[in-house]
Amino acid sequence: MTRAELDKQPSDVATMFDGIASRYDLVNDVISLGQDRVWRRAVVKAVEAYSGELVLDLAAGTGTSAESFVSKGARVIACDFSQGMLRVGAERRGGASRGGVTFVAGDALRLPFADETFDAVTISFGLRNVNDVDQALSELRRVTKVGGRMVICEFSHIPVELVDRFYSTYLMAALPKIAKCFTSNAEAYEYLSESIMHWPDQAAMAARLQRAGWSRVAWRNLTMGVVALHRGVRES
Repeated sequence: MTRAELDKQPSDVATMFDGIASRYDLVNDVISLGQDRVWRRAVVKAVEAYSGELVLDLAAGTGTSAESFVSKGARVIACDFSQGMLRVGAERRGGASRGGVTFVAGDALRLPFADETFDAVTISFGLRNVNDVDQALSELRRVTKVGGRMVICEFSHIPVELVDRFYSTYLMAALPKIAKCFTSNAEAYEYLSESIMHWPDQAAMAARLQRAGWSRVAWRNLTMGVVALHRGVRES
């Protein structure tokens, strides 16, 4: 298994997620103390998808987040490179294309979509798992229509250093132990803890979005900065 401080090889990361797919949503709910539901609602509000729009939900996993956009009347492509995640999601929904959600296998670095396909693109808790973040941001921009928007929801850093250090200690010590109660692959959560700790802070992430060509970049903290919501628009 690829560790967070090493290059994230797509096949290794996909295999890791395949192994935790069946209980991934449950474990997320437990370790976040239910906050993952609050974060998903914040993403839906930020994207502001409406009837007739096509939304790309990248790193969609089992499609839990995609369902929220459908409730607003949008059509959603739930894309992920983990076949195991997509399979679990399709089984739960009764098919690979049901109720406005279509599951598509794809790599964030080479998205299988034409230029300017989507009205909005979003990725939640998946960007830090790609091995070339800047390429993924460029690909997201490529498939977004001019005038379209992007929303990224990702773990970040609490602005108060002492609190952030305490939170990092929790991640490394407690998270894998809690996950072990629900899944046999606790090592996967050691990797996820490390990937969070090594992720750039809010300002650094905003700078990367701007370098990738996104305009009107802004962010806001959720849960004191445990998670940050970054937004941008493709203006040309």
